[in-house]
Amino acid sequence: MSDQDNEERGIVLAVLAGIILLAISLGIGVALHHTSKGASGARATASGATAGTAGLAGAAGAAGGAAAGLAAGATAPAGGVPATATGAASAAVVADGPSVRVENGVVKFYFGSGSADLAPGAAEALGDVVKGVAAGKKAVISGYHDATGDPAKNEELAKQRALAVRGALSALGIGDDKMELKKPVVTTATGSNAEARRVEVTLE
Repeated sequence: MSDQDNEERGIVLAVLAGIILLAISLGIGVALHHTSKGASGARATASGATAGTAGLAGAAGAAGGAAAGLAAGATAPAGGVPATATGAASAAVVADGPSVRVENGVVKFYFGSGSADLAPGAAEALGDVVKGVAAGKKAVISGYHDATGDPAKNEELAKQRALAVRGALSALGIGDDKMELKKPVVTTATGSNAEARRVEVTLE
């Protein structure tokens, strides 16, 4: 084989080697481009997912706020003023037996059937009455009874109950001139028997 043939053969091999290297370089470049593009797409997808999650969280928060608003509106009466504990206490059923409560400034003593015994806590319940008398007002005491039994005996029992309340006021330092026993026009009170057996103390 001549030197010319060897030279031509070397040129051909060099050209082939160059083509092969070029093809490999192109392949690597394309692969890198696709890899970079995929990473960007993944980042974009992750960002989209994060944004979507934030959007869902915001929507959930708004829905929760709306639900809370509706719940508040449902529990509050017209005008947006919540019900008071005093109102709830007023609506409570009176238990059969001695008890005392204050409703709208009126002190109400309830008694057991046939009894004139005061419930515990009389001094605390009469606190505002004592303050009112000190300010120049008069304590008015009225006794009531239920509709069962003899009317005359019931009226006498209502009077004894009123006297027991007057005794509690006297023990708190209220003079007789600052108290008035006032017999109601109708001594039989409305409501259940437990509610009817009562003495009311008001300020005038």
